[in-house]
Amino acid sequence: MIVQHGLTVQTRGRGTYDITREVREQVRSAGIRAGLCHVFVQHTSASLVLCENADPTVRRDLEAFMARLIPDGDRLFDHTDEGPDDMPAHLRAILTNMDLTVPVRDGDCVLGTWQGIYLYEHRAHPHQRRIMLTITGE
Repeated sequence: MIVQHGLTVQTRGRGTYDITREVREQVRSAGIRAGLCHVFVQHTSASLVLCENADPTVRRDLEAFMARLIPDGDRLFDHTDEGPDDMPAHLRAILTNMDLTVPVRDGDCVLGTWQGIYLYEHRAHPHQRRIMLTITGE
C-alpha cells in the first residue's frame, strides 16, 4: 500500500522546526504496520534534518556552524535575487537533505531515543513550506 499526505509548516525565519509529531501522526493514520516513510520538502531553500531532540543547543550549534561556513552576503555569490541570504539558503539546503526516509514498524516511525525530524528553514524571513510524505508498506 502507498499513502501520501502533505504537510504545511509556517516558519518564523531561519531555524529548525520540529515536525516529528506531525510525521508520526500521518504514519499512524496510514494503517501501514511495516514499511518506510519518505519525507520530502518541496523547496530549494529549506531542508530536512534528523537531529538531536533533547538538547536545543545542538540545533543552535548547527546554525552557528552553518552561519560560519556559509555567511549571508558573501561577495563570492552572484545569485542574490531575493537578498543576501538567497544563495546561502540554497547551499545550506544542498549540503543538508531535502528528503529523509524513516523506517516504519508496528505502525509508527522507528526513531532513536534522541532523534527528531526537523524542517530546517534557511531563509531569514518567514515562509510557508510544503512537505510531502509518502508512506509505503503493508
